[in-house]
Amino acid sequence: MKELIRSTLCSFILLTIISCSRSDEKQTDVLIIGGGASGITAGIQSARLGVNTLIVEESEWLGGMLTSAGVSATDGNHFLQGGLWKEFRQHLENYYGGSDALATGWVSHTLFEPSVGNKIFHEMAAQKPNLSIQKQTVVKNVTRSSGSWIVEVIYKGKPQTISAKRLIDATELGDIAKACGAGYDIGMESKHDTRESVAPGEKNNIIQDITYVAILKEYGKDVTIPRPANYDPAEFACCCDNNQCVSPKEPHRVWSKDMMLTYGKLPNNKYMINWPIEGNDYYVNILEMTPQERIEALKGAKERTIRFVYFIQHELGFNTLGLADDEYSTADKLPYIPYHRESRRIHGEVRFTLNHVVDPYGTDNTYRTCIAVGDYPVDHHHTCYEGNEDIPDLYFHPIPSFGLPLGTLIPKDVDGLIVAEKSISVSNIINGSTRLQPVVLEIGQAAGILAALSVCKNIEVREVSVRDVQNVLLKANGYLFPYRDVPVSHPAFKVYQRIGSTGILKGVGKSVDWSNETWFRADTVLVTSELSGLEEFYPGTGKLLKSLGSTLTLNDAVGLIDKVMELAGLPGAGSVQSKVSEMWKQFDMGEFRPERKIKRGEMALLIDQALDPFNKKPINIQGEIIK
Repeated sequence: MKELIRSTLCSFILLTIISCSRSDEKQTDVLIIGGGASGITAGIQSARLGVNTLIVEESEWLGGMLTSAGVSATDGNHFLQGGLWKEFRQHLENYYGGSDALATGWVSHTLFEPSVGNKIFHEMAAQKPNLSIQKQTVVKNVTRSSGSWIVEVIYKGKPQTISAKRLIDATELGDIAKACGAGYDIGMESKHDTRESVAPGEKNNIIQDITYVAILKEYGKDVTIPRPANYDPAEFACCCDNNQCVSPKEPHRVWSKDMMLTYGKLPNNKYMINWPIEGNDYYVNILEMTPQERIEALKGAKERTIRFVYFIQHELGFNTLGLADDEYSTADKLPYIPYHRESRRIHGEVRFTLNHVVDPYGTDNTYRTCIAVGDYPVDHHHTCYEGNEDIPDLYFHPIPSFGLPLGTLIPKDVDGLIVAEKSISVSNIINGSTRLQPVVLEIGQAAGILAALSVCKNIEVREVSVRDVQNVLLKANGYLFPYRDVPVSHPAFKVYQRIGSTGILKGVGKSVDWSNETWFRADTVLVTSELSGLEEFYPGTGKLLKSLGSTLTLNDAVGLIDKVMELAGLPGAGSVQSKVSEMWKQFDMGEFRPERKIKRGEMALLIDQALDPFNKKPINIQGEIIK
């Protein structure tokens, strides 16, 4: 009997030990480190594909620069609303009462209170049963073992180990990519390295200014803070047009004080103070610092913002505006994190530069692999760096809108890792456009798709089909190409996105102020020579095109497609004519009149529906057709 009791007791103790040893261990398919702008969209999208997904985040908030950093005025992509960016914006419209209710400040069409953005991200995440979010979690170590990632963290003060099949770095500064051994760059490359005409002659480690944003609130009474230490009104004298401004650093950018304030006016009488013109931008490069060194270095940025708030209250007369007491629980009422405009930038399978944007079809074929779009100019903040006269002038450098290649998310030298946020493989110059909030939301969504497909197919990240990732994005109404004339609501949206992603019909881009454009020109009459891209997909097509006139009727186009199908040995050759009327009805192309000249959009429809080169001619990560 004693032996039985002893044996039972030993078994219980053993089970208790095993249970306790495993209580601090967790397993997941996809682990996302960072719950910021890209981290939350990566998590939502990965979970939607049925994969167990975990986001670990140091703070209590989700949304990163959009919420925790207070940059709740989005830049760009107002006319390119797709995917999770569009879903997030729709939630904002529902909360505030329509699209017009978000256009409270002149810098953006989408402004909101940071706390509301955080609330919405939590609500969006809660709808996904495969998505878990673990807050108050700090990563201490990352190792690779037997094809999995072993991540040691401190969770609510206690050690924990997380095992994951795939890892996404969605941190603000690319800390995880570094820990995993990925190669990366910091600062500006030279023009000799990137071939960008506006890059400096020699590389340097200069990054963009950061900002500790201030969210001010109307209190209806004097709430002027005590005069901060080291306050000197001359520091901000020319932040706007006022009596103290004598010699502005940027004479062409001296706005009125009301324009400065309403730049980032938020709903409910709040104001986002993220002012680059002799305001609260601050230069410090903390990328390679330890966590404690970063905390110390960032104190200067906080102090500058507090001094600027006092200047606004005391010198400009806005003494009824004070730091909002219902946004952040910090002692100083400033955001939880600063706005980092720049990070480490990994060495990826594809390196995206300004040249890809200026000449997307002439640089290489990576335009075929795009998974996110942007339309904001190259916008760099460097006014607070001492010696900024040696830095290229990159204030709103003009570019057309652009698509971002998938390979920028995949490190060259590390398996099982995907990089998101601002640490993707781009040049310092074009980071000034890819860093903007809607683009980063889209980057996260693509990262979640890539990770989930890699897990589901049990293949390495770089082996995932480009077209598979793009098809999931299209199903989610995401953009691959930034066509201004073909919104998500267009019946043929996916058709034009697919054909644009082959390059058989190419769009035309141009720079237009803050909102740059690319046009598919769907309603323009097709010129036969515009079909020269068919030859690469279907050899021998060039001879067929030479036998045709400069333009085609619908009948001519149908006959051409039949001949291409026959030439390529595709099934269904000769049957396009019998199906074309139904195609026109399905995609709302209007009346099918055989003798009318065919438009570019109509030709795209014929190519997509009859030949389907997007799916039947797979490409690699460089955009090259796989023979």
